[in-house]
Amino acid sequence: MTRVQQIGVVIGLAIVALLTILRAGDPGLFKLIRGVTFDEYQRLLPRTFEPMPVYVIDIDEASLREFGQWPWPRDRLALLVDRLSQMGASAIAFDILFSEPDRLSPRNVVREVAGVDPSLAEKLPDNDETFARSIAEKPVVLGFGLSNEGNYRPPVKASFAIKDESPVSAPPYLGASTPLRPQLEANAAGLGHISLNPGSSSSVVRTVPLFLTDGEQLYPNLAIEALRVAQGASTYVVSGARGRAGIMTSVKIGEYVVPLTAAGELWLYVTPDRAERYISAQQVLAADGPSPEVAAAIEGSIVFIGTSASGLQDIRVTALGENVPGVSLHAQTVEQILSGRFLSRPDWADGMEIMMIAIFGCLLVVVTTFVSPAVALVCGLLITAMALVASWLSFLYAGLLLDPLAPIISGSIIHFAATSFKILVIDRERREVRRAFGHYLSPSLLHRIEHTRDALRLGGDDRELTVMFVDVRSFTEISERLAPTDVVAFLNTLLDALSRHVVANEGTLDKFIGDSIMAFWNAPVDVADHETKAVRAALAMRETLVELNAGDAFGFGPGQKVGIGIGIHTGLACVGNMGAKTRFNYSAVGDAVNVAARLESCCKEVGFDILISDSTARSLQGMALIEAGAIPLKGKSSRTQILAVVGDERVAASAEFSALVVVHQQLMQALLTHSKNTRKLIGTAKLRAAGVIDGLAEFYQRISGRTDHFRDVPERVEKSAAD
Repeated sequence: MTRVQQIGVVIGLAIVALLTILRAGDPGLFKLIRGVTFDEYQRLLPRTFEPMPVYVIDIDEASLREFGQWPWPRDRLALLVDRLSQMGASAIAFDILFSEPDRLSPRNVVREVAGVDPSLAEKLPDNDETFARSIAEKPVVLGFGLSNEGNYRPPVKASFAIKDESPVSAPPYLGASTPLRPQLEANAAGLGHISLNPGSSSSVVRTVPLFLTDGEQLYPNLAIEALRVAQGASTYVVSGARGRAGIMTSVKIGEYVVPLTAAGELWLYVTPDRAERYISAQQVLAADGPSPEVAAAIEGSIVFIGTSASGLQDIRVTALGENVPGVSLHAQTVEQILSGRFLSRPDWADGMEIMMIAIFGCLLVVVTTFVSPAVALVCGLLITAMALVASWLSFLYAGLLLDPLAPIISGSIIHFAATSFKILVIDRERREVRRAFGHYLSPSLLHRIEHTRDALRLGGDDRELTVMFVDVRSFTEISERLAPTDVVAFLNTLLDALSRHVVANEGTLDKFIGDSIMAFWNAPVDVADHETKAVRAALAMRETLVELNAGDAFGFGPGQKVGIGIGIHTGLACVGNMGAKTRFNYSAVGDAVNVAARLESCCKEVGFDILISDSTARSLQGMALIEAGAIPLKGKSSRTQILAVVGDERVAASAEFSALVVVHQQLMQALLTHSKNTRKLIGTAKLRAAGVIDGLAEFYQRISGRTDHFRDVPERVEKSAAD
């Protein structure tokens, strides 16, 4: 493992630890995301509505139009109770608070009339007493609310049997209760709180607290109290967690066992709101009595009395996103218990999700660090898919609520952080590669390398290259005259100036060998028209050297000129990263390299500064070239034809070069036939060459001494302005 990888793993594991601790703390954002996820599950697969012996007696808009605005006098509510009882309701639960005296009671109305004898009021009926007499001996459950003021504690109509550890300290109790009228409190068969989501900042009702506590006593809610009264049960059997005080697991209400959260809550599994659940209070209070259909529905049913009228502001939001009357959720609580279809979030769910964050987080850190980002992304997507599928199947088949998003979000953060670190490291390494190769390659070529897969892998490929060797003439003599530091300064000045033209023409600088330069074209990526670009680089080097000599850039004094020889050949070579895995050079080897080096050494013998092989010349268009004979090479049975590069297209198009070409061709023929005119033609060529370029005179001067280079020349390559 490299040091960079070690740092990446340490940073990744630190992020995993931080996210694991954060999830263990379970901040509000995580709870919100978890709740929204479970809402979506219910929207995808809501609980199927089934006809149940549970109804809502709805004080709806039609009832208010018929009997007047709310609140109704309690003698009318007494009539409602009497009729429901006569129809055989098994429990009558009021989702209504009765904390104040009835203002519409005749006794209270008379008391508020000025000048009326107070004793007269005592003779008039009291609606609260009427209502209290009505509910006595009937299965009526009244509701009480929560308040932040007072210390009222309602009486508990049922007893509690506790199994295992006491759960009393677990559920929250968010304030004192709003007191009921004493006579109502005494006559009711059951009392239950009507709070649906006390203390919750969310408007969505996802769980219903079946029990609240003041630290000493448990208080049931309206729904389960109605279910208890309907069954004639007198005791709640509450199960706590074995060995863990203050935790609830379930409650047995008569024949029904209900799973609970640790805080004594029931996860609501709701159905879409249905009209079949509601019976208008107008139908029950009709003057001619309820219809047979209403009577048949009420018989044996648990009924909840509440309101759907919008002006009374008892509208709640369900997990399905519907706005429903609060009383509907009490009814749905009982429906769910009767159906036996529960949602539960087991007490081990939090621990498992925390463990998944730690395990999958560590896995992602390792995968992202040691494999490619693509593989890491695939692993991350697989983990995401597994978490979603496992969570959905748990909901579908077992009603378990397991949060997939906490591990997924945490995993995404970990993957993003690890990948970002890796990309930053890769980017840094890429900058280092660019900085290193920027001395050897052109920016355009370097950009192509960065975006070419496996461009710099260890090993070699056989490909056609144009190879160039550049060497300083008389370097030994120069170095003998200079101090070592001056020799280094001379080489730095010269090689820096010359090598720039390789990079500028999309070539690759292979290496500096003392006073020599090796470069090649068409690797590591393809370079179009690489033969021409190599020759243009050589011509640019010639011009640069002329400028350096003219400006005495080397400090040798007037008349002291530096010369170079350049050999260029195109052929097959093996090019790639060569050496050890930890230290290698990008270089080329093969016959093409040897031929180019031999051509460069021939520059001294030929007397000209730029020589190319016929294989390079075949790809050049319009360059000013002249034949320079054919040279033998070690290991080859035939000689290699060489050409001298006089200039570019501008030179090739000049009249002077055209005239030289004519004389040069005559000279080549004379050399082949050993004509007596050879010496005369050499002299003429020297005169014509003087008007073309400096240096050609020496070339023709040396021709007479190497006539064997012009015998049995292979296929001749002739280039002129006419080409």
